[in-house]
Amino acid sequence: MIGLEFGYAVAGAVFGAYALLSATDRANPRRWGNAAFWGLLAVSFWAGDLLGDIGNGLLVLGLVLIAGLKLMGKGARPTTSREERQAEAAERGNRLFLPALMIPAVALIGTLVFKQIPHLFDTKQVTLVALTLGVMLALAACYAWLRPHPVTPIAEGTRLMDSVGWAAILPQMLASLGAVFALAGVGEVVGGIAQGVIPDGSRLGAVAVYALGMAGFTIIMGNAFAAFPVMFAGVGMPVLVGIWSGDPMRVAAIGMLAGFCGTLMTPMAANFNLVPAALLELKDQNAVIKAQIPTAIPLLLANIALLYFLAFG
Repeated sequence: MIGLEFGYAVAGAVFGAYALLSATDRANPRRWGNAAFWGLLAVSFWAGDLLGDIGNGLLVLGLVLIAGLKLMGKGARPTTSREERQAEAAERGNRLFLPALMIPAVALIGTLVFKQIPHLFDTKQVTLVALTLGVMLALAACYAWLRPHPVTPIAEGTRLMDSVGWAAILPQMLASLGAVFALAGVGEVVGGIAQGVIPDGSRLGAVAVYALGMAGFTIIMGNAFAAFPVMFAGVGMPVLVGIWSGDPMRVAAIGMLAGFCGTLMTPMAANFNLVPAALLELKDQNAVIKAQIPTAIPLLLANIALLYFLAFG
C-alpha cells in the first residue's frame, strides 16, 4: 500500500542529492557542514522510524550543532547564470509557470481518485501521496520541455537551500515544539493567564485574546499548526466553546486563519518568507514580510470579526 513512506522516500532522495552535491563542491570551504546537515535530514526521512526516540533526538542535536557552530556556508557550484535564466524567462514567458501549476492540479485530482482505490493507497495519506507525485511529474515535464543538464535541477535546488541554510527546516522544528508544548500542558498555563486578562462577561475580549494569541504564538513559533494546540487548548475550547457555546469547528477554523496572519509577519516561517526572498535574490531578506504586513493586520482584524459574528449560535 502506497502511503506516507512514499513521500518520505522521495524527500530523503532529494536531501541525499543535496548532500552529495554539497560534498563535491570544492569551492565551498564549508562543504562538509552542508553535506552533513542535508545528509542527516536524508537519514531522518529514510530511517527515522528505525532510529527510535533516542536516535532521532541525537540526529536533531546533530542538526542543531551544525547550525549553532555555523558550519554551513553558501555553495559555489556553478548552475545556470542570471543571464541564462533571464533569457529563458523572456523566451518562454508565463508558460514557465505551467509545470508549477501541475503540482496542485495533480494533488487535487490524485486526492479524489486515490480515495477510490483503498487497496492500493492509504486513504489517510492520499493528499500527500498525490502532492509528491505532482512534484515528480512536474519535474519530469521540465526535463522533457526545457531539456536541462540532468544535474541542473538538483544543483539549483542545492543553491536555493544553501541560500536559506538551516532556517529551511525551522518550521518543522517549531511545529514539533508545538506538540511538545501541548504535551507539557503549556496550553493550560496560557489559558490561565489569558482568562485573567479577558474582561468578565466580554465575548469580544475572549475572541480578541484567542485570535491575537494565535497570531502572536505563530509569530514566535513560525507555524500556526504549532500555535493551535496551545491556544485552542488554553482559550478556544475552555472559553469560546465551553463558556460562550461557540461552534468548535468554526472556532478552530477561523482561529487557524488568524494564526496564518501571524505567518505573514515572521521570519520564523522561513519556508514562506525567507525562501521566496532567496529565490528572488532580494537584497533584503525581510522584504517579503514587509510587503505582507499591510495585508496581514487588516486580515487579522477581519478574522476577529468573523469569529465574533459567525462562531456563536
